[in-house]
Amino acid sequence: METKNMMIVGVGGQGTLLASKLLGRLLLTKGFDVKVSEVHGMSQRGGSVVTYVRWGDRVCSPIIDKGQADCILSFELLEAARYTEFLKPGGRIIVNSQQINPMPVIAGAAAYPENLAEKMSALDAEVDAFDALSLAEEAGSSKAVNLVLMGRLAKHFDFTDEEWMDAIEQSVPPKFLEMNKKAFEAGKSA
Repeated sequence: METKNMMIVGVGGQGTLLASKLLGRLLLTKGFDVKVSEVHGMSQRGGSVVTYVRWGDRVCSPIIDKGQADCILSFELLEAARYTEFLKPGGRIIVNSQQINPMPVIAGAAAYPENLAEKMSALDAEVDAFDALSLAEEAGSSKAVNLVLMGRLAKHFDFTDEEWMDAIEQSVPPKFLEMNKKAFEAGKSA
């Protein structure tokens, strides 16, 4: 199998690391060689967080170069726009349409860029922008955006619901399990 490349991007505290670990765990159980790499940029202060997930028959490096990502799973609109140069032509962007102001915007030194979703639609890519935050809140917590996005991502994999649920059960603390399963289902059915 040809190596597949995914970037999971967001803002510190949104659960990007859990999402990458969940996906990596599931891919390992399916017999793929999997490499996951995490890049933290001021993640504790709401800064950008990027994880690379690569899988296939044999994967040598966890790093994804510009123009190589098959998919970008983004927890926030500006973070999706920030990394579009990594997407290969014809790739897919799945993005939560939520806008989180970065520090320069909060400090008044910059404005949040306008029309990001429209600009992404002009790319040679399949863009799936939707309100994952509202679905997460309906499932029980705004912190479940990560599982809503994983549910949306699941539509593009040939894994069974049982396989996804097993990976969720192995990745999520028991006290948050039911809410996260509900969030996953909300993303998958949206």
